[in-house]
Amino acid sequence: MIIDCHCHAGAGDGLTGPWDTRASLKEFLRWTEEAGIDRTVLFPAFHSDYRSANRDVARIVGRRPDRFFGFAFVHPEQDRGRVRELVGEAVEEHGFVGIKVHRHDARITREICDTARAYRLPVLYDVVGEVSVCELLAREYPDVAFIIPHLGSFADDWKAQQAFIDPLSRHANIFTDTSGVRRFDLLVQAVARAGADKILFGSDGPWLHPGVELAKIHALKLSPRDEALVLGGNWLRLTNPSGRRRPASLPLMPRRATPTPREFRDPWATQTTPGN
Repeated sequence: MIIDCHCHAGAGDGLTGPWDTRASLKEFLRWTEEAGIDRTVLFPAFHSDYRSANRDVARIVGRRPDRFFGFAFVHPEQDRGRVRELVGEAVEEHGFVGIKVHRHDARITREICDTARAYRLPVLYDVVGEVSVCELLAREYPDVAFIIPHLGSFADDWKAQQAFIDPLSRHANIFTDTSGVRRFDLLVQAVARAGADKILFGSDGPWLHPGVELAKIHALKLSPRDEALVLGGNWLRLTNPSGRRRPASLPLMPRRATPTPREFRDPWATQTTPGN
């Protein structure tokens, strides 16, 4: 089974670019069928209200539970004090199997990590090049799986991606996905140093073509066992999608009285890539 662990879906409300405007699956689904991809993990586009956005994704997943899995997107600051509530709804009512966090919104918090621990969920955290946080996450939450997409940088930050391979190889709970990684030699190095059991296939659809992203996995020329791990086995091991989760106890977090206004912008505009 081939599982794409990284795809956005639904409408955003920022209107500054595709990432916060609309993630349409119309063409993407045709591409996935042509590529032979069996299942796709969905989470919202950037949004100012992730409760609403997660519910929209839940409706998409609910129409095709044989085709989609859901991850709950949360905002570390605007959702402060209600992360457990939002994730609880996503898991207990909609059957979601993970949490998505993006550094573009804000840095990950203990509240999010504690919630992931309580529900035994993996966290897909886009660190936007701040790969040093992996050391802290690995040590503070060794029982939580963190999937750091794009080898640590969608913006093709070679230094960040190179640096990330070290914690990926040393910490049992740090994983990565292959979406949007353009420097193929770094994917080869990641597999060689960290092992195929630390790598997950992802496309970052619907804006990147899943067939193109899948071709990179085939180009690695892994053994049948290792390719099966990357293409779906690792994701199934981390998420256990067949079992409904019951939360453990969590510390109470203060609820933010009023949301902090958000400034929508290109999530990668502040990153520069020398030579490109």
